[in-house]
Amino acid sequence: MECRNPTLQSSNSSNQSAEDDDQPATRRIQRLQLHLNPLVVPRENVLELLSCAAKAKLSVNTQQLSDYMRGKHRDIQERIFDYYKSRPDLQTPVEISMDEHRELCMRQLLGLVREAGIRPFGYVADDPAMYFAVAEAVGSVDMSLGIKMGVQYSLWGGSVLNLGTKKHRDKYYEGIDNLEYTGCFAMTELHHGSNVQGLQTVATFDPLTDEFIIDTPNDGAIKWWIGNAAVHGKFATVFAKLMLPTHDTKGVSDMGVHAFIVPIRDLKTHQTLPGIEIHDCGHKVGLNGVDNGALRFRSVRIPRDDLLNRFGDVSRDGKYSSPLPSINKRFAATLGELVGGRVALAYSSVGVLKVASTIAIRYSLLRHQFGPLKQPEVSILDYQSHQHKLMPMLASTYAFHFSTLYLVEKYSEMKKSHDEEVVGDVHALSAGLKAYVTSYTAKSLSICRESCGGHGYAAVNRFGDLLKQYQQKFQGGTLAVTWNYLRESMNSYLSQPNPVTARWESEDHLRDPNFQLDAFRYRTSRLLHSVAVRLRKHSKNLGSFGAWNRCLNHLLTLAESHIESVILARFIQSVQSCPDPSSRAALKLVCDLYALDRIWNDIGTYRNVDYMAPNKAKAIHKLTEYLSFQVRNIAKELVDAFDLPDEVTRAPIGMQSTAEAYSQYTQNVGF
Repeated sequence: MECRNPTLQSSNSSNQSAEDDDQPATRRIQRLQLHLNPLVVPRENVLELLSCAAKAKLSVNTQQLSDYMRGKHRDIQERIFDYYKSRPDLQTPVEISMDEHRELCMRQLLGLVREAGIRPFGYVADDPAMYFAVAEAVGSVDMSLGIKMGVQYSLWGGSVLNLGTKKHRDKYYEGIDNLEYTGCFAMTELHHGSNVQGLQTVATFDPLTDEFIIDTPNDGAIKWWIGNAAVHGKFATVFAKLMLPTHDTKGVSDMGVHAFIVPIRDLKTHQTLPGIEIHDCGHKVGLNGVDNGALRFRSVRIPRDDLLNRFGDVSRDGKYSSPLPSINKRFAATLGELVGGRVALAYSSVGVLKVASTIAIRYSLLRHQFGPLKQPEVSILDYQSHQHKLMPMLASTYAFHFSTLYLVEKYSEMKKSHDEEVVGDVHALSAGLKAYVTSYTAKSLSICRESCGGHGYAAVNRFGDLLKQYQQKFQGGTLAVTWNYLRESMNSYLSQPNPVTARWESEDHLRDPNFQLDAFRYRTSRLLHSVAVRLRKHSKNLGSFGAWNRCLNHLLTLAESHIESVILARFIQSVQSCPDPSSRAALKLVCDLYALDRIWNDIGTYRNVDYMAPNKAKAIHKLTEYLSFQVRNIAKELVDAFDLPDEVTRAPIGMQSTAEAYSQYTQNVGF
């Protein structure tokens, strides 16, 4: 017997006969009959669904799928894993003190650069895709190590490369690369985080000495939660308002936020320099290998040349110059060069989600509990409720993998071409994916931990550690996708739903990527249209900010919908581009589950506008359950294709520390 979804077989034949009929009139009559008389699914077909799914297991070549997933950077990741596997003294134990963990992380990073010969800094500008591959592997070994490397090379080093000029690269590049010049990225203040233009730290130019004077004017301006500051950092890129003396009554002129290189420790003695106050943020619930600290500056003088002057400079006589005409444009250009941080957050989140889903799924396959009377117990992943938790999450992990990989490719293209259209795409896509993927991962870590029962709280399991680090490092940002980016193709999806296609429920139709993508984009376009009407209405009485705030939840829903459309489009393309037939079939199954699960979760939206009839909504629900069963049958192969070292996953007891580390991940960098 052909093992197709029995719930949908009867409607398949009806739809197919109509599609094959050459007579338009006959076809329309058959469609109308189906529209007026929806098919009823027999109860016994639901039971057949379960047994059929159990038999219809795909044959998956795990090696081929893994090769396609990891692509051309597989070799360098293997080098990293092999190096740390060969050095037991550099492997992070389950129980370790904060001070020991900090020193271990520094030794891990030194070993990577000086012993393994992997120099991440060279990839930051020249090959970003390679850098992110290194970061993913390093973060899998120890998330604290991944953060420490990111602060050193992507943030501190990246600010010198991207915001400075040749004189800065000539002076600092080698020291940053070989870890002689360890550094920090001091943007976040106690009272200001996301609103960087509101930073209060000041850098006042002194024309008599040709220096800038860095000052923290109040407690709220203390640079807070700065990675690498408490113990190891020797320099800091400090973001401060550039103040120039004037001859009017004001005395100074605010030129906006700029970045400055400020030494914070003596290069020989490692003692804190005069005027610098460093406070240790202390023990955290996760990521204790990262030495977070607070920085206060009391009239700290630095040479004028330590202004990172790519977008704004000050001459010896105190004259300001810039290739950009306004403070806002200079500020936008400065932050634009730091977009790599958003790309890294989105990309590395997927790495954490891979670890978490691997641990939870492997545990669920090994753990047996209850079963039919007088028969062996079944694995808990055979229970529908458990599949409902983990299989859509696994599908999302694959979807996010391909979408963030695409983001990295676009970012690499942007760094090479500097094309304005590509820059705009990367800004919009990185903002949306960073917020969406990180938020989803934070929620999923809790689900993974719960799915492991009591084992989910064992320290060796890494769940708790990941979860706490993740919430602090990644969460807090809104989905700031640009308006123009959302407007694309809107008019194509605002026509009235077709009453005939609204009732189509065949499996072939529901698994058609064109139907899935159209459904996603239709929802986005409806949301965009409705929020535009609301914004226009409220702007008359509340002004632009008041209207935006009144519609904020609506706007966030719109942004989420749009990002989901982008993710699905990339997933579909990746499925179609896969050269290996068995891998392509597995990815198609996972992609269908991702798409239909999302549609079902928002089925009310589609029903409210008659985009889908009740019979179609029911068919989507049944097919989603059926696909979950099928994905469960190849779940082991799917997580094995992530090709994570056993030392990383430590299934089935690796979830607590993973979750705790991740919950702090967004705040630990300090920007």
